[in-house]
Amino acid sequence: MAKIIYTHTDEAPLLATYSFLPIIEAYASTAGVDVETRDISLAGRIIAQFPERLTAEQRIDDALAELGELATQPEANIIKLPNISASIPQLKAAVKELQEQGYDLPAYPENPQTDEDKEVRAKYDKVKGSAVNPVLREGNSDRRAPASVKNYAKAHPHRMGAWTADSKTNVATMGQGDFFSNETSVVLPADDTLTITHVGTDGTETVLKSGIPVLAGEVVDGTFMDVAALRRFLVEQVARAKADDVLFSAHLKATMMKVSDPIIFGHVVQAFFPTLFEQYGEQLAAAGISPNDGLGALLGAVEQLPDGEAIKAAVQQGLADGPKLAMVDSDKGITNLHVPSDVIIDASMPAMIRTSGHMWGPDGEEADTLAVIPDSSYAGVYQTVLDDCRANGAFDPSTMGSVPNVGLMAKAAEEYGSHDKTFEVPSAGTVQVTNAAGDVLLSHDVQPGDIWRACQTKDAPIRDWVKLAVTRARATGVPAVFWLDENRAHDANLIAKVKEYLPEHDTEGLTIEIMAPAEATAYSLERIRKGEDTISVTGNVLRDYNTDLFPILELGTSAKMLSVVPLMNGGGLFETGAGGSAPKHVQQLVRENYLRWDSLGEFFALAASFEHLATTTGNARAQILADTLDRATGTFLNEDKSPTRRVGGIDNRGSHFYLALYWAQELAQQTQDAELAAAFAQVAETLAGNEQKIVDELNAVQGSPADIGGYFRPDPVKADAVMRPSGTLNDALTVLSDAI
Repeated sequence: MAKIIYTHTDEAPLLATYSFLPIIEAYASTAGVDVETRDISLAGRIIAQFPERLTAEQRIDDALAELGELATQPEANIIKLPNISASIPQLKAAVKELQEQGYDLPAYPENPQTDEDKEVRAKYDKVKGSAVNPVLREGNSDRRAPASVKNYAKAHPHRMGAWTADSKTNVATMGQGDFFSNETSVVLPADDTLTITHVGTDGTETVLKSGIPVLAGEVVDGTFMDVAALRRFLVEQVARAKADDVLFSAHLKATMMKVSDPIIFGHVVQAFFPTLFEQYGEQLAAAGISPNDGLGALLGAVEQLPDGEAIKAAVQQGLADGPKLAMVDSDKGITNLHVPSDVIIDASMPAMIRTSGHMWGPDGEEADTLAVIPDSSYAGVYQTVLDDCRANGAFDPSTMGSVPNVGLMAKAAEEYGSHDKTFEVPSAGTVQVTNAAGDVLLSHDVQPGDIWRACQTKDAPIRDWVKLAVTRARATGVPAVFWLDENRAHDANLIAKVKEYLPEHDTEGLTIEIMAPAEATAYSLERIRKGEDTISVTGNVLRDYNTDLFPILELGTSAKMLSVVPLMNGGGLFETGAGGSAPKHVQQLVRENYLRWDSLGEFFALAASFEHLATTTGNARAQILADTLDRATGTFLNEDKSPTRRVGGIDNRGSHFYLALYWAQELAQQTQDAELAAAFAQVAETLAGNEQKIVDELNAVQGSPADIGGYFRPDPVKADAVMRPSGTLNDALTVLSDAI
């Protein structure tokens, strides 16, 4: 039987799955397609690490490892929903919830000393941050707005904040002493094994990581963040924000860059509250309270300290003395510095640009902002957009062009593969990368506290990336631009490879360029304002940034994108959009039984999954399901059946009903398969005839609190009951499953 794997993830996407998956299973069964789930949620990943501590009923398999293996097989067909890329505070919160649910899990060791603590810490380190994506992404990314979504956005443009020429919003970035400026890079001539070693000034050698396999043609980079330079920079930006009377905000990626960016975030917290850490830094450190976990964790933990009240007073004084701090939730006093995972650059910067270059201040009002992005590798992208808006005003979603993306991400390419090769330097000396023969390939002089990292990018994914870029340019007739900077060591090596591999393809008549990121941004923005499209061909981090930046400006959200990952061994991975606002959605559901998560990304991924299955297995009914789902999604958009924001309208559950209705109607009307049409004619008639009854059943539960039995690991019985409150709809799906 043909098989689709539908991932069981976290937060709002998981809750939506309880409602949508029964529809998928019923419709897919008519084509002989089995839909199976695999639990790659944060809670599931944690549980899978500790089978020896759990009862037989509590243990679960390591589904992520299983899917990682499947992704290398030609039969892979995986629909991947957004998952939590856990910061340490999120990880701790998930462990606490699981412990309260009866799971005998160890606490997260902050400073592991014993072998047991180190083993526990290593297991948790496998779970935090971007643990999922590098495992599943055995191919490069093709991400774009489907025509139906783009056309809907043009016909129903979302609100864009006005821009003025005197806006004081800007990006602040280092340029010196950062990852960009310190990077060195080498291309491996042959298969080899590398070792990373710290050589102290006294000659003491400490192996940081050994046995790193590399392949011929692989690009290996090393670089470091000079923490003394970082701290000087941050102090200057705090003073600049106060002098310019703008909000201060820090924009990092503490989820995906799970080792380096929480450390940088901690330095931002210390720079903003210098007096606090001068007076109480040693006491906080002795109590195990780290600025890396954010201001919120600090304030929660100091309750137990003798000087707790004085420390809280020092925090308030720091807020009063410093510049106005950008807020996550001004009503609740949650600042930009409360939680490292609250303000994630790829979501926060486009949202700011869309809102007149403003963030929310402590007074609950919008204001111009100094966006602090310490590393300069990609900061120029955002400054270029800010300057463009200052000069030309806000973008017009009804006329603007699009910037689809081809992203280099296979086999943990680039920075996102650096987690296990990122280190906070313990003492002054040199960090070296050596090969099996002992030759030094990369070397950096470092000081205590510097953040050193190495990245790997294999040759086969680069070659595949170039091929995919040419394929998309040929399919669309749109210019493709490689966003690569010859002044960056890594990019210089990639440019050489791009120039080597492009001649392998027919590029006659195509426009294919190589530009540094800021230049590529300006080029793309000029075309956008003319209504023209431009393919951005980027590395892994810029893929993340661009596939939020441009969709949020074009469509109002990045959740409505089609994200196809043609796996290098022939399978398919279909991703369903971003999950940045998922926590707020869950909070709203628990508070008032209303889920405004938009599953449009799931609709697009499912259609692409059926199409891939039809192509690879010859399943004609799967192709019919794909084609009819595409048409149903177009009707869904035209009829405006996406979830509304507030109680009283249709929410996620109602949107699923309407998708099921329109899909059944399309299947009943198709002429390729009479038996299929007959089966769905009955379903379409039942759903259409009971439309008001079903909507009433779905809406009747709104307005009261909902009990789902847990945030990170909801109780499946409770969650199913909450997300499937229409008996009429449930019965119709049961009848369909029995009919075929």
